Amino acid sequence: MKLKSLLLATFFAAGLGAAHAAEGELSIGTEGEYPPWSMADAAGNVTGFDADVGNLLCAKLEMKCHFVVQAFDGLIPALKAKRFDIIISGMSITAERKKQINFSVGYAELANMFVVKKDSDLAGIKDIDTLLKALDGRTVGVQAGTTHAHFMEKRASSAVLKTYDTLDQMQIDLASGRVEAAFADASALQDFLARPDGKDFQFVDVKVQSTFDPSLGEGIGVGISQENTELKARIDKALCELIADGSIGKASQTWFKADISRPCK
Repeated sequence: MKLKSLLLATFFAAGLGAAHAAEGELSIGTEGEYPPWSMADAAGNVTGFDADVGNLLCAKLEMKCHFVVQAFDGLIPALKAKRFDIIISGMSITAERKKQINFSVGYAELANMFVVKKDSDLAGIKDIDTLLKALDGRTVGVQAGTTHAHFMEKRASSAVLKTYDTLDQMQIDLASGRVEAAFADASALQDFLARPDGKDFQFVDVKVQSTFDPSLGEGIGVGISQENTELKARIDKALCELIADGSIGKASQTWFKADISRPCK
């Protein structure tokens, strides 16, 4: 976790205390260092797809939003400690996480991919089973507390897993050769590939989706305290309306150049 995020998280947590979704106000926990999902500046201003989703949600609920920046692997503990009311931070809905918190309906769907050097022997692999076997003994970077880390621990236990607090830290190590591959959602890694330090890297042409392994989740949802059933019902209704009217799809086009919204069932 970068110092910037630590300072922001400390500042906001100290000012908030226990959050209870006060009348007309909603506090939203987000990582702030995961472009294009969530990016925070030094003043605590949050932009990105999840910021847009949060603002759309609050407008629909007729509530005022403010964002609380928190390291990703600390989001669930902070929600349980009532430092904010909900989580909107590209968080996949998984059975393991549902043991601790509740989730809204899914509002987005991810494609998870590996990035490697263009001259790597991994670069030409086309199927997931071959790729996972080829990762035996190799160092792979993932972000701590993510479904990507859980997936690698479960499906590629012979790989050497290196975890990071932030995506930036992982990408720095990838560019410097300290890890041979990085695994994250494709939209987040695309930003790295477009930068000068990512010019010698590429995606492995294997999209790893939740249909392949349930540990990758059931889409991206809003994290909510288990006891806050009334708020969950209101958020579910609002999200389904925002998905149906195309608002979330339009926001995702802005950040991903694609509609990654997940239709309500």
